[in-house]
Amino acid sequence: MFEWMAWTLPVAVFFSCIVLMLIGMTVWEVKSPTVMRKGFLPMETTRGDRLFIGLLSAAYVNLAFVGISGHLMEWMFLESEPSIWISFLLSMGLLALVMRKG
Repeated sequence: MFEWMAWTLPVAVFFSCIVLMLIGMTVWEVKSPTVMRKGFLPMETTRGDRLFIGLLSAAYVNLAFVGISGHLMEWMFLESEPSIWISFLLSMGLLALVMRKG
């Protein structure tokens, strides 16, 4: 069923985090309804809006890292491509920033 995708440990952890965030946000919304607020994003957003924007940003960070990891290996004179865990940490940091300050 899942043969169409390369399920490595970082990919499984990334999607598991997304599922856990969606569950957590649903429970949070039921317990405490959100209010619109303005952060550094150019519009007023709710928690759900910031989660969506943050998840899209996280996906783009991961895709960009995968796209340039071969070049990073050459530019930094590495023996192998950098670990995908680096992009995972960067993308989760960006998501946390958007959720907190966005």
